[in-house]
Amino acid sequence: MANTSANTKFHIKKGDTVKVIAGDSKGKTGVVLSIETSKNRAIVEGLNLVSRHTKPSATTPNGGIIKKEAPIHVSNLALVGANGETTKVGRKLGENGKLQRYSKKTQATI
Repeated sequence: MANTSANTKFHIKKGDTVKVIAGDSKGKTGVVLSIETSKNRAIVEGLNLVSRHTKPSATTPNGGIIKKEAPIHVSNLALVGANGETTKVGRKLGENGKLQRYSKKTQATI
């Protein structure tokens, strides 16, 4: 089991466009909605949909089947660069002294 602390860094962040490289949604792209650092998983908009059967309630009077996104392990996601291709992510010190992410293919800052 991987040791994950509060300051764990991932190659993706909320708002990034990613491509799924493994699993049922392989080949599809979407935007990261949230990241669960404790479980090494991310929720991607419109991908890895699961069906949730709901009883009738005040919010859903008829009940029914609701489709919602399920988390995907971050190892199954690749960042999509500005040119539309997947890229690996590196980190280097920027001018302001902070670490910045950059594309290893194009050397452009992300």
